[in-house]
Amino acid sequence: MAYSWFKAFHIVGIVVWFAGLFYLVRLFIYHVEANQEPEPARTILKNQYQIMEKRLYNIITTPGMLLTIAMAIGLISTEPEVLKQGWLHFKLLCVALLIGYHHYCSRLMKKLAADECRWTSQQLRALNEAPTVMLVVIVMLAVFKNNLPTDLTAWLIFALVIFMAVTIQLYARKRRLDKEKLTAQIGQIQEQS
Repeated sequence: MAYSWFKAFHIVGIVVWFAGLFYLVRLFIYHVEANQEPEPARTILKNQYQIMEKRLYNIITTPGMLLTIAMAIGLISTEPEVLKQGWLHFKLLCVALLIGYHHYCSRLMKKLAADECRWTSQQLRALNEAPTVMLVVIVMLAVFKNNLPTDLTAWLIFALVIFMAVTIQLYARKRRLDKEKLTAQIGQIQEQS
């Protein structure tokens, strides 16, 4: 019975943690893009994003991570023999990388608050995809365990990364074209007046 409780709350922790990680870096993107706004909008937006980032990190994302880890320890304590399985070692490596990503987000948040972050919004969009890849790998390991089809999985991950890279590039192009179109429209309006 304890295993089921640990597993249920482990899944809840994972959902909360990943939701926080996905949204946190999205806020970083908006925070960086606020630099393109004129004053006083720039300062207002950056202050608001800073508040939102801190609350999301401290109230949702970090507790989600802690719940995930605590319930994982509970799961392993109910079935300690699972520690001998190779798939779990790789999953734990992925989780360790994810914990590093989590803490790196804290560092980025502090740099944004101090106006020292040099990441562009496009670079942050790419960074925002890292937990997606980790989530896919971790879920596949949890589902397939030692029977994970590694060839197919490697191709799936490769395709996912390529798809995300292409999507980021297409979105950047669309934004650039939209900005050029808006600038041209503003120029036409100014010429007419």
